[in-house]
Parts: sequence; structure tokens; C-alpha cells
Amino acid sequence: MGNDVVAISEILFQYCDNIVSLLDIRELSFRSPHYSLADLAKLDNRLEAHIDGLRIAGEEGWQLARKEMKWNEPGEVFTAAVLAFESNSQSRIAEVLNVGAEKPELARGVISALRWMEYERAEPHIRALCTSPPRSHRRIGIAAAAIHRRDPGTPLQNALSSGDALLRARAAKAVGELGRSDLVPHLQTDLRSADPGCRFWAAWSTALLVGYSNAIQLLQNIAAAPGPWRERALDLALRRLSLSAALAWQQQLARSPKNDRQAVRAAGIIGDPALIPWLMEQMAVPALARVAGEAFTSITGADLAYLDLNAKPPDDFEAGPNDDPQDDNIEMDPDENLPWPDVSRITEWWSKHHHEFRLGTRYLVGKPISVECVWEALCTGRQRQRAAAAFELALLASGKPLFEVRAPGFRQQQLLRQAGPR
Repeated sequence: MGNDVVAISEILFQYCDNIVSLLDIRELSFRSPHYSLADLAKLDNRLEAHIDGLRIAGEEGWQLARKEMKWNEPGEVFTAAVLAFESNSQSRIAEVLNVGAEKPELARGVISALRWMEYERAEPHIRALCTSPPRSHRRIGIAAAAIHRRDPGTPLQNALSSGDALLRARAAKAVGELGRSDLVPHLQTDLRSADPGCRFWAAWSTALLVGYSNAIQLLQNIAAAPGPWRERALDLALRRLSLSAALAWQQQLARSPKNDRQAVRAAGIIGDPALIPWLMEQMAVPALARVAGEAFTSITGADLAYLDLNAKPPDDFEAGPNDDPQDDNIEMDPDENLPWPDVSRITEWWSKHHHEFRLGTRYLVGKPISVECVWEALCTGRQRQRAAAAFELALLASGKPLFEVRAPGFRQQQLLRQAGPR
């Protein structure tokens, strides 16, 4: 009997450990160029199976998840939060919030747990959090509602005038995610906020929903300097500019060595085939080669690995951390899992296919941007392409919520099957 108890405890511990590992992989998948929706759904089904193992264990599963929270890490908080919210036990929920609401990075685990749950089960908890006195609880509630793309109503508007910068910034982001263009006037003061988070998210939602020039200019300024929102700013600002203005800005970025990578990414975001010759030149620069290849694929839809347009890595190229303890480079390779382009074969491919593309037209994964094109990309594209498609769809269907490409994969698949292009 004792051996059986030990074996069960070890199995439950393995469930907890695997959940944390799978969450780490999941977080990386959103930045990985090779993950598709099918890959995400497969990963999420594995994650759900491990969570279900703890559910079935009942009290013993909860006690282990509760014990693991002592590590104060988002993954462990996520596990305990799922079990606590699903149990509807106020004491368990209070215990999770006592840990999870303490720091923004731990709050991510609580928010992710509410995102994981079906909205019908999560909704009572989200509603309670949105009106809870602690500001950290309201921020979690608004974030969870926004991630489910469900409007929390009055609490959202109230949060936009909060004295708490973290709460105000999260509410500003939710305005854009939910398509609440009627709340854009409430964001204008924060375009001049001293808090960088409030300033960015106010600009992001304003640019996404109504395209005001001052918000777009602010995003351009953010994109041109190092910072945590640099890539997000570039992604949206280019899509909101006219094609001629976007091309002019891309050329300006290309003239600055410190912005060369941003210029390459910009070419893929803009999607004009006129930029293909310039992109092929960047493929000859090792530090830019793979991201230039990704931009080429984003425009043309040509899968470099599938079409045998890839090459072996240069023998002398190193990126990211290595085994040398004396090396100060600890940055991860931002282009890991991207194929190395073979410039000669890509040049040959382009010479055969360039007539299929119209200069001055924006393309995404080989097709002119349209509702049908972006829906196809949401269904079949890689995660980065799907994120781009979600932006394009929001801009084409003004006032609609931004499609959430970080939701559980199996839930996204169901939603895409039900909705279809409109």
C-alpha cells in the first residue's frame, strides 16, 4: 500500500513538472517561426491531459499544486490557479491570488489559467475580479476578459482613469483587443503619459482602432529605438501607414545600421513585392539572412525548406549563447528555427515567379491581402504569420475584436471552423 501511495505521488509530481515544461514550450511557440495551429493544438492537448491528471486526483492533486506554488514561478501558479478556479472554492482562490497577484510576472500565471478555462466556467471569477477592491485583482480580471475577447463593461472604462499605471495600461491594451473604438477618447491623455506602458498601449489601441496620426507617429518613435515594445510598435505602425509612407519609412530604417533588422522585418510586414530584390541582398548578410528569408516567405508564400531554397549555416557563424563560460553573450538567437536562405536558388525561383506578383500591392503568404487571405493564414499559417493575419483582419473588419492567436489551440480550431471568413 505504501509503495502505491509513493508511486501515485511521483506520478502527480510528474504531471506538475510536465505542465510547467509544456507552458515554457508554449510561450516560446508564439515567437517560433515553425509552429502552426495544428502544432499548438497538439501541444495544448498534451498540456490538458496533464492538468486532467491532477483534476482526477482531487484533493491530493490540489495539495501538490498548492505546495509547488512556493517556488513563486508563473507555471506553478498557473497549475494551482486552474484547479482553484475550477473547484469554485473561495479559500483556494484566495490562496492562489495571495501569491499570484503579488507580482505582475506571477499574475501572468493566474491570467493564463483563466484563459485556459472555458469562458462559461471562468466568467464568474473574471466578473468578481473585475470589481474586486485590490487593483491587482482588477488588472487580472480585465486581462482575462480581454484574452477571452469578452467585454467586461463598466470596469474597463473605470480602469482607464485609474491611478495605478499597470491597471491603466492593461485596460488600454484591452480597448484595442476588444475593438472598443468608442473608448479611444479616454486614451488620448495617456499618449503623453510619463509611464511608458500606458503611453505605448494607448498608442497601440488608438492606432489599431482609428489610425490617428499622432498615435502612429508615437509607435514609429518606439519602433526606432531599443525597448520592450519595439517589435509590436513596428508590426502595427507599418500596417496603419499608407503604402507610400510605409515604404519611405522602411527606406529610412534601412539607412541606419542600428535599425537594419527592423528594416528587414518592415519589408515583410509591408508585403510589397517591390522590396524582394532588396531583401535578397540582405540574405547575403549572415546576421540578417534568416530574417530576410522569413520576410521573403511572408510576401511570396514560398516555404524555403519545402522548396529546397535553404542552405547550410555558414561555418563561422555564431548566434546566441555558447559553451564558453568566458563569453558574455547570453542572448538567445532571435532567428532560431528559421531556415538559412540559399540566395542563388531564391534568385532563380523569383525570376520564374515574379510575374505572378503585382508591385504596389500588399501580400501575405503569397496572396494579396483580403479577408479570405487572412482567414486562410489564420487556419494554415505559422504562428508569426497568424499573428500578422490577426492584425490585418482587425484592420479590414474595423470594430471587431482582434483574433487571439495565443488561445488554446483546440479552441482556436473550433472557433475557426464555426466562424469562417466574413
